[in-house]
Amino acid sequence: MFMNENQTRKLKVAWGITGAGDKIQEIIELMKELKEQSADKVDIDVYVSKAGDTMLKFYRLDENLKNSFPKVFVESNANSPFLAGMVQSGKYAFLLLFPASSNSVAKIVNSISDTLLTNAALMALKAFVPVWIMPVDYKESLIYTKLPNGKDLKLRVRKEEAAQVRQLETMDDVHVFEDPQKVREGFLDWLKSLPL
Repeated sequence: MFMNENQTRKLKVAWGITGAGDKIQEIIELMKELKEQSADKVDIDVYVSKAGDTMLKFYRLDENLKNSFPKVFVESNANSPFLAGMVQSGKYAFLLLFPASSNSVAKIVNSISDTLLTNAALMALKAFVPVWIMPVDYKESLIYTKLPNGKDLKLRVRKEEAAQVRQLETMDDVHVFEDPQKVREGFLDWLKSLPL
């Protein structure tokens, strides 16, 4: 099938969900909003790590995600589905890890590629493909996160986790975001930069 001059090929973004539960409902709602706002220019494919799959089921958000995004893939192993190869070959404009657990952040900082999303992130960086990351443990502090029953859970972001994020910020082609609204702003700015 040939494209006429009024048709343009959509860009694709790979959205990876790790095993971090903090702000996950807000993140899914935000990504649904961004999907709608960018629908004429961008397709968003979703990749869920094994830990992310467990977390989504724990929060009872797995069906919401699958009903909201046409392509949702769950990790079988570090190379299946073959996200690393698709990112490296330029199928995706960038890889977004949102949310990123402290485990995933530490693995990327230390070049450990033993999960679907850390492997894809490291292979993307080798191929000069941008990786956007919102770590849940951004800075040393006390945080409150919502449990599936609606109760608050008080957690400590330790200096060790925050130090991994600081290292992440120094890596080439890595864009680190402090919170979901910063991701939203970054995505919308990127969308505005695309050709009409």
